[in-house]
Amino acid sequence: MATRGGVQRIEVTERETPVFGGAEFGAVGPYERLHGTVFGELDPTHPLNVGIINLDRAARNAHGNVESQSDFRILKPLDLARGNGCMVYDVPNRGNQPIMPRLNGAPDGGHPQHPGNGFLMRLGFTVVWSGWQGDVPPGADRLTARFPTIPGITGMVREEFIAEATGLLGDSNIQELSEERFVGTLVYPVADPASATLTMRQREADPRVTPPGLAWRLIDDRHVEITRPTAAGFDRGAIYEFIYRARDPIVMGIGFAAIRDFVSFLRHATKDNPLAPQEGLRIRHALGFGISQSGRVLRDLVHLGFNQDLAGRQVFDGILPVVAGSRRTCVNWQFAQAGRYSRQHEDHSFGDDQFPFSYPTLRDLISGRSGGILQRARDADVCPKVLHLDTESDFWQARSSLIVTDTSGADIAMPEEVRVFTVSGVPHAAFRPLTKPVMQLPGNRLGYGAFMRALLVALFEWVERGTAPPDSRFPSRAAGTLVPLAEAREAFPRLPNVNFPTALNELRLRDYSVEPPTESTAYPVFVQSTDADGNALGGIRHPLLAAPLATHAGWSLRASGYGEGELFTVQGSMIPFAETEAERHRAGDPRPSLEIRYASRDAWAARLAEATDRLVAERLMLTEDGDRLLAAARESWDVYQAL
Repeated sequence: MATRGGVQRIEVTERETPVFGGAEFGAVGPYERLHGTVFGELDPTHPLNVGIINLDRAARNAHGNVESQSDFRILKPLDLARGNGCMVYDVPNRGNQPIMPRLNGAPDGGHPQHPGNGFLMRLGFTVVWSGWQGDVPPGADRLTARFPTIPGITGMVREEFIAEATGLLGDSNIQELSEERFVGTLVYPVADPASATLTMRQREADPRVTPPGLAWRLIDDRHVEITRPTAAGFDRGAIYEFIYRARDPIVMGIGFAAIRDFVSFLRHATKDNPLAPQEGLRIRHALGFGISQSGRVLRDLVHLGFNQDLAGRQVFDGILPVVAGSRRTCVNWQFAQAGRYSRQHEDHSFGDDQFPFSYPTLRDLISGRSGGILQRARDADVCPKVLHLDTESDFWQARSSLIVTDTSGADIAMPEEVRVFTVSGVPHAAFRPLTKPVMQLPGNRLGYGAFMRALLVALFEWVERGTAPPDSRFPSRAAGTLVPLAEAREAFPRLPNVNFPTALNELRLRDYSVEPPTESTAYPVFVQSTDADGNALGGIRHPLLAAPLATHAGWSLRASGYGEGELFTVQGSMIPFAETEAERHRAGDPRPSLEIRYASRDAWAARLAEATDRLVAERLMLTEDGDRLLAAARESWDVYQAL
């Protein structure tokens, strides 16, 4: 007879005390870092586990349970009694831990070795991470998970490669051998080489073809060498699609249960729990935080019923999914590809984006289904409070409009537990210069860290004290700020040497029982309208849209040689204003110059201060972030790093 399962034990293998000093964290004092392994078991017959695909086929131990292991890290006050009693679980993104660089401004990469500006520490949060993605390779301080595979199962798997070597969001599975050849790493081993096919297309919507010179060979069962075609018409942005019969799938859906069980253990266990010194519980609340892939994991975790632990208790009191858009994940699938996510050009039709899209329970007029992200949690009385934050990019690439519109294209109301926000003028991915001319326009340097910090504080105050958060700030159909692509194109100013997108990441009803999937009816997807400068309307307007120095777009177009005209992943664009009227007229730019907009830098800084003060008053920006921005503005026009 199987036992109930859950976390069986944890082993702390590293302890650094203190990892950070204490004086700069005020009354909270110093922090320590723990690193180790979580050992878990899952009863495949438990009602809360039966939805995990292939769990019932996995090997079982003497208790009748399926075993798993995950790496974990904990960053906590040395004296937990001096903390705020709240744990923030930062869902790792492909094994990485983004909360410290993105919220604390710490150096990017690796585990938390630097406090940055100390934001999380000064407020007394305990920060927790654990591995949940069973195909993350070890190394580079990534948090991994060891889940069982199911020998003997085979199925058709599709993989895409775009061999442009930008080093950005998706080509880490490609090794360039020469201008003519590259090696792609496969997620699963090939079971039947004879079943494999390779096609390519220049653009996502183009027919799949096998042009002259295109060739492939298996190096081994996890690596395919591809030779580029000799035929003209294909450049570095071309999409190579490899479909093959794979074997031995990972039971990837265990990742949701692993998060559930570890968070529940840290909240409620009194023995061998590093957050329960002397067997006294110190954690009153748990918040889930996730950026991009990690935000999609949080949405899917709640949707699939994993916000209820094995004892029936609520796991997360609140969640803050950031730049998840309307997507979920390709995790609880037989041949899961947890790292994939749909964009207009890249990985467009992978399975992370079908109904339900939003939080309330709705009827999908296209598929005929009913559902909502919160439905199972509401039925079990474990509904978390939700602050959902997107950026302008996510309308173009993550169909954010489906968060606030139904499948007929009409506005919908959010449940009382949900607030939704978008930061206009800001890209999904943090700006970093590219070494190749992949984009037509310079990159957008605006960020959204300040808004994440403000919303995390608001979420904590909501669950801790019942203080209502700010009202939703999202564009809408009724306000005319959420419009079809053609209407957005008409509103955007005609700028010299600037092309406006002709496509977005559209969505159609798909049948994933075949590879590639078949598509039918299109869903209505909208983007933000813009003002006369080309800056987006609605949502939270970044202070540099209220006192602009440039047009800041959430989209970026691919340049010549890299799939020209397609959207380039989740980057944004920046088109600076002319400095003088003479320069503006010479260029034929319809946007007023800086010279005519602002009498001086002080005048510009004053307008920036007005916008910043409004956001602080509305609790959408913290005072310290507003002060940082305005201090930077007093010194220079270049304030892009301040937020």
